[in-house]
Amino acid sequence: MRIHFASGVYGAVVGARNGLYDRGWLRARRLQGPVVSVGNVSAGGSGKTPFVILLSELLRARGIKFDVLSRGYGRKTRGVREVDPGGMPREFGDEPLLLARRLQAPVVVGEDRYEAGRFAEEKFGPQMHLLDDGFQHRGLARDFDIVLVTAEDARDRRLPSGRLREPLSALRRADAVVLSGGAEASSFDLADKTVWRVRRGIVAKNIPQRPVVFCGIARPKNFLLQLRTAGIDPVAEAIFRDHHAYTEKDIRDLIELRRRSEAGGFVTTEKDAVNLGGFLDALAPLAVVPVKMELAEAYNAIDTMLRVIEERRRGT
Repeated sequence: MRIHFASGVYGAVVGARNGLYDRGWLRARRLQGPVVSVGNVSAGGSGKTPFVILLSELLRARGIKFDVLSRGYGRKTRGVREVDPGGMPREFGDEPLLLARRLQAPVVVGEDRYEAGRFAEEKFGPQMHLLDDGFQHRGLARDFDIVLVTAEDARDRRLPSGRLREPLSALRRADAVVLSGGAEASSFDLADKTVWRVRRGIVAKNIPQRPVVFCGIARPKNFLLQLRTAGIDPVAEAIFRDHHAYTEKDIRDLIELRRRSEAGGFVTTEKDAVNLGGFLDALAPLAVVPVKMELAEAYNAIDTMLRVIEERRRGT
């Protein structure tokens, strides 16, 4: 009963805030450069980070310069900061750090994404901004809103009894809905919506024999399923909380688990590799398995996005 009551209160607060923006009583601030938001309606695990990487690759192929704006979830610092790829998760957050290392493009973190964008424009000029996890961050005006949904979202409930940050009706604000994680268009009300489809997989190379798999991500079962689909059958598993910062004790426990299981090494995710920090070498041999996304009809999708952005920028 308490959980359902809390869900109702949470939903009422979110709904009231969205209503203020929808009616224009709260106004979003606009940056000079166009803003493309990549977000979701659930609390993690929809593939936002792999999609930002994919979108970045597609933009780079068009010669479009961009930066990434992120809150920097989990960092111990405050204020606006440019992510140093050689830094630590406690400084910038694990996902912004992963993006900075993978994209070789500026990534700026800040609680206030508008201020992060102003910082980026002062330093890099008014180029395109990719707003990471930005669907609910309505204080920053965006020119194109991309929202990823998974099969689980269609049957989930709102926080805290479920994982949904907003009701599925919020998808009406999206410009493009991305079907990820086995999601089907028929499970959502997507009338008159642009629908993109992605295929999500892993790149499994140099996997040790009989590995121990460990991870601290939002939906570990999906990662384990992807490994088994790729023919990788772990002899043991260790699951940590999402964004887990590994300690010396964790490393000792993992090494002991490997000994007891007579495993040949370890397998983990890119995000976990970032959170391992200086402990990475202690777990050798360790295979870090990246997630790779492919967007169906990618050229047409990016054409549509750029056309909508251009039309909206001309109208402002």
